[in-house]
Amino acid sequence: MSFVFGPEVNLEKPAFVDPTARIFGRVSAGEGSSFWPYSVIRAEGAAVRIGRYCNIQDTVVIHVGGGNGTVIGDYVSIGHRAVVHGAEIGDDCLIGIGSVVMDRAKIGRRCVIGAMALVPAGMEVPEGSVVMGVPGKIVSARDNFAQTRRNALVYHRNALAYAQGRHDGWRGEAFVAWREHINKRLAAGEEVPAGA
Repeated sequence: MSFVFGPEVNLEKPAFVDPTARIFGRVSAGEGSSFWPYSVIRAEGAAVRIGRYCNIQDTVVIHVGGGNGTVIGDYVSIGHRAVVHGAEIGDDCLIGIGSVVMDRAKIGRRCVIGAMALVPAGMEVPEGSVVMGVPGKIVSARDNFAQTRRNALVYHRNALAYAQGRHDGWRGEAFVAWREHINKRLAAGEEVPAGA
């Protein structure tokens, strides 16, 4: 994997890594995660740990900050152009397009950070919150699990298609049937795993 620099990078069975991804330093990622075009992850002074079945979308930047590492849980979607800087993100979160999560921020499980939101340094976001605005404010509390898990599962399926050179993972009758099956299971409260 020529796009990975240094012996400390450890990607455990990634679903897809685009050749333009740039990953430096002490970076680890769990099984099934995907790294999309022009994503950049740098871990010089501390470590970046990414969980299982995450998707690090196009032009995302993940970095450490002020001696703090970055920790990202399982089934997390980091949207296009988002920045996560020395922060912690819990399982089953959706970090929206163009949003920024700053140093020492802690995002609880099953949260949604809205597009273009700024989570300021040190902010603690409780489980099940929706954050919007600049600076970010908690605008509601709800069960975000079906939304966030669905997004991660859809991205994982697409990553597997891209790994095979196919760019059609979100088209066709098979995808529609799979998505309906997943939606029913999530609506019934099941914690649907990747590969279901």
